[in-house]
Amino acid sequence: MNGVFAQLLVPLVVLFGGLCGVGILLLVKGLTPTEVSLRPRSTLAADLRRMSIMAGRKVPVAVGAGLFTLVITRWIVLAVSVGLVVFFWGALFGGAAAERAAYERLEGLAAWTESLRDTIAGAVGLEQAIPATANAASPPIARAINDLSDRLRVRVPMTTALMRFADDLDDSTADLVVAALILNAKLRGPGLRDVLSSLASSVRSEVEMRGRISAGRRGTRKSVQIVVAITGLFVIGLRVLNPDYVEPYGTPLGQLVLLLVAGIFALGFYWLRRLATFQMPARFLQTAPTDLTSGAPR
Repeated sequence: MNGVFAQLLVPLVVLFGGLCGVGILLLVKGLTPTEVSLRPRSTLAADLRRMSIMAGRKVPVAVGAGLFTLVITRWIVLAVSVGLVVFFWGALFGGAAAERAAYERLEGLAAWTESLRDTIAGAVGLEQAIPATANAASPPIARAINDLSDRLRVRVPMTTALMRFADDLDDSTADLVVAALILNAKLRGPGLRDVLSSLASSVRSEVEMRGRISAGRRGTRKSVQIVVAITGLFVIGLRVLNPDYVEPYGTPLGQLVLLLVAGIFALGFYWLRRLATFQMPARFLQTAPTDLTSGAPR
């Protein structure tokens, strides 16, 4: 028993050190300043709390998967690789929830644009039409619409309120609708109803296109998950059922070769992740933190 414990002590120490190193790298990356965010900044304490909650959910599962793999195979490289894959599973093979949320938000924007158009058709000004349509907004954009309506009620300038509304939606297609509203708020010209009708039709077309793209991405994402699961189960099963065939991987040189193989698989997973990621078009309505009071786009 002591001999088995002594054999496992070094791999466990190495695995623990590797996980600590990954945690330090993640912490440094989280604390490294990035370019200015268009949304309100959260406090450092809130960011650390959110990171600790996310890590607290993933670390025990990742460590457990790594230790299980280490006990079964006695391969440090494979154990660390399995732990990292489990820890970064959401980043590697997730994204469906965010993509679906963006799709639903865009669909709600199309419905709200049509509602705003119909309200303006009754000879109602833009300042009165926006609060009138807030209660009928779909849930994905209801909060952003209500915030816009509240800003208008407290006499925030229309341009400033609309720019903040664009930042809340954070979508290039939504910028088209907001830009039309900003121009109308500044110029007070006719034809807003026709413009909103055209924009609503354009947003509907965008929703349909993203739906087709999302269906294709969903199949690619599911294929990636199946490939990863089958590969891991095949390697572990081969180690358990036919240990003589993979015995060379237990040597130091074999571990280096296994590390190279794991790196190749990591590049393949990254490439498949890129294939399953929807590249959102860049926004053209952006506000700097100093422009939030003036509403001037840059």
